[in-house]
Amino acid sequence: MESAVISMETLIAMGVAVLIVGLGVGLLLGRRTSPADQKYRDVERKLDQILQDKKAYEDEVVEHFTDTAKLLNNLTESYRDVHNHLAKGAATLCQGEGPVSLDRLEDSRDTAQIPAILADIHPPLDYAPKTSPDEKGMLNEEFGLERKPTESSPESPEEPKKPDSL
Repeated sequence: MESAVISMETLIAMGVAVLIVGLGVGLLLGRRTSPADQKYRDVERKLDQILQDKKAYEDEVVEHFTDTAKLLNNLTESYRDVHNHLAKGAATLCQGEGPVSLDRLEDSRDTAQIPAILADIHPPLDYAPKTSPDEKGMLNEEFGLERKPTESSPESPEEPKKPDSL
């Protein structure tokens, strides 16, 4: 009989163990299939996708500006070559009296070659200069306003007339 009791205790212990394992597995499966967990995984997936899209966009922007810089450098070089070609052709065809090439401008910084008309150029002013020191400038509050003299009021106010008493 004693072996039946042990086996009964063993059977109860195994039943409790299976119950605990079953509850654990059920709890895990319940969480995996719950709507809240599904939403969480969807949000995580969307966040990962957005981060990948952002990284791809940043890579595209960097590539675009790198290509743009290269193209602008090529354009600058081409413009310089065309200008030098035209300047050399003008110098040859105009017996040396044509425009100055960029190569010659970069090599010498002699200001004596600049015509007198071009040497006295000033940038435009963003304000009207005064013609005399006593004149009010444009930033003065009274600039452009002409004040008319107002009639002066009498020195003493008129006294009210008193009624004649009889």
